[in-house]
Amino acid sequence: MDMNEIKEIFFQECEEQLAELESGLLKLNDGDRDPETVNAVFRAVHSIKGGAGAFGLDDLVSFAHVFETTLDCVRSNKLEPTQDVLKVMLKSADVLADLVTASRDGGGVDESRSRGLVKELEALAHGELPSSSGHDAPKPAAKAAPAAAPAAKAELPKPSDDSGFQPIPFSFDGFGEDDEPAVEGSLYEVIFKPRRELYSKGNEAALLLRDLSRLGEMSINCDTDALPALDRMDPEASYFSWKISIRTTRSEDDIRAVFEFAEWDCDLEVKFAEEASSNEELPMVPVPFDLSILDDSSAGEDAGQRGASEETVAAALSAAETASNVSRAARVAEKKESAAASAAAQNNAAAAAAGAGQTIRVDLDRVDRLINLVGELVINQAMLSQSVVENDATGTSAVNMGLEELQQLTREIQDSVMAIRAQPVKPVFQRMSRIVREVADMVGKSIRLVTEGENTEVDKTVIDKIAEPLTHMIRNAVDHGIESPEKREAAGKDPEGTIKLTAKHRSGRILIELADDGAGINRERVRQKAIDNDIIAADANLSDDEIDNLIFMAGFSTADKISDISGRGVGMDVVKRSIQALGGRISISSRPGYGSTFTMSLPLTLAVLDGMVVTVAGQTLVVPLTAIVETLQPEASAIHSFGANQRLISIRNSFCPLVDVGRVLNYRATQANPVEGVALLVESEGGGQRALMVDAIQGQRQVVIKSLEANYTHVPGIAAATILGDGRVALILDVDAVVAASRGQSMKPEMSLAATG
Repeated sequence: MDMNEIKEIFFQECEEQLAELESGLLKLNDGDRDPETVNAVFRAVHSIKGGAGAFGLDDLVSFAHVFETTLDCVRSNKLEPTQDVLKVMLKSADVLADLVTASRDGGGVDESRSRGLVKELEALAHGELPSSSGHDAPKPAAKAAPAAAPAAKAELPKPSDDSGFQPIPFSFDGFGEDDEPAVEGSLYEVIFKPRRELYSKGNEAALLLRDLSRLGEMSINCDTDALPALDRMDPEASYFSWKISIRTTRSEDDIRAVFEFAEWDCDLEVKFAEEASSNEELPMVPVPFDLSILDDSSAGEDAGQRGASEETVAAALSAAETASNVSRAARVAEKKESAAASAAAQNNAAAAAAGAGQTIRVDLDRVDRLINLVGELVINQAMLSQSVVENDATGTSAVNMGLEELQQLTREIQDSVMAIRAQPVKPVFQRMSRIVREVADMVGKSIRLVTEGENTEVDKTVIDKIAEPLTHMIRNAVDHGIESPEKREAAGKDPEGTIKLTAKHRSGRILIELADDGAGINRERVRQKAIDNDIIAADANLSDDEIDNLIFMAGFSTADKISDISGRGVGMDVVKRSIQALGGRISISSRPGYGSTFTMSLPLTLAVLDGMVVTVAGQTLVVPLTAIVETLQPEASAIHSFGANQRLISIRNSFCPLVDVGRVLNYRATQANPVEGVALLVESEGGGQRALMVDAIQGQRQVVIKSLEANYTHVPGIAAATILGDGRVALILDVDAVVAASRGQSMKPEMSLAATG
């Protein structure tokens, strides 16, 4: 693995750490004071700083260090995480994300903004509250000034007698301040030996030693004895270890905290220096000694006798050493006892980490290729199954039974592969938090974003493509939806507006709702703007829903002036086209004075589809199964005419419009007889229920979506295409477009799904 690959992994991990950082800060902003939340935020910034230092990203390291210092004040309860403090930290998280992006992609960041936030973070670390808080900021204690200066400014005492002697006040406070203070505290010995895993995760031993030096006076010795010859050296191995002596007023826990994020990747030993001292006097123990060994005449003595004497000496020395050990053990017994609980906690954490699920990073292109191959496998399996069925009338052959098992296996493989691409919408939702903060600051509003269903999973392709429409909708809600604090107070509302972003699964699709508690849509103003822009006629009779949907028209805007946020009439038009291009629909509900809700309905994936294969005028179509409520065989008594060419079908004492799909798609010139066909009761977005008339149902199957626009051209009323088991191309019906056409609306290109597969 080369350095570029390691660096790429670092930036991928940065994305995860930034998401964890913002998530934790938002929890703190909502009132969560769990110490683990604070620790998670601190760890995220610390990890980014450590990895950035390994790659020499100085700007990123500098900013992260200041940010980390302020977070450490929160972690040690020196700084209360108030709303004003967290506002600064959320902005700092945005700048940290910008610095990561600039380090990865090149370019720069707004230096004035970065410098301003650095000053604010440093002020917070010194106990100064943000200026916007309205409180008097506590100032750090100033260094005592020499007494002579203030004395000169003060009124001097009058002479005490006629001699003219004038006493001069003088204080010895601060005398000798320039002298070097004596270092106090306990002396610890630290043995630190990194493993190769420490360096592979982007940590750096030198940075850890630098942080340790801030705790007190330190001397350090590097042990290089394990360093092999150059030709036998492993560049990814760790050969150095350090023996450190540090005198500090801090505790052992504070020393271990320096290595908190590397403790699993190194051998660490911390103990009192007295515990390690070898200069203690050994207890006085009588040692038998034979002076005859000094006599030359004894040189020829029996070697066994000398051996016995040596054994005696060794036994005595061993006894002395044992006594010394007992003495040392008595002095450190209490310390070892207190360390036992910490060691047990570390063991539990290690066991929990070992039990956690393991993950690997896979290039997205590889997953896409796998999905395409599985799609081809599904098509070939369907073709093979159909060929066997056509040649086996009984359907009981061993081959047929084996194909049924193959079909089930293929389906399981496809579901498993699609699950690999499924990701939670949390990253997109978190991205919206920054947009709310920035736009709210630009327009001078106080707005809080509330999210629900962040863990709702959807295909990664859908996640990548909903970011842009969501951004437009968020900006629109902040700029147009939420009123100013003054207007909200006048209306009896909380000055702080709320935007709620929700995701949930429903009927095989994902629903994303964006709701605000603002003023709602001013329908009179929208209508007048549409008339002024020649979008509608002045005498047009529109329902409330139709007026609301005017905001999706190209070039429409109610903004009084063009700004960096809005006014050009492209935001909501882009939203509608982007959602429809994903095979989704968007609807609006609004109550004047109470706010608006935008609902987006999107497919879970753009690769596969469960559908009902039907026949219409000799053509094979696929109707998405998620749109079908039920199927039924119409009876003549249930069919009723309505108007010149409209028909209704009676279903359980209610009437539902009957839509001839063949007539809507111009497959036939006249309407078919409903009694001779099959009715599919479908539910569309915003169009209610309709009964779609088809000639026959062939069956239900999962199909692979292929883009019709990419391979041919747009066809009104058709969403996409697929390949059937017999090799024929079948068209996937756009149910919403067909229902809209039955209501008299034209099937324009922007009404149809432009699915991609």
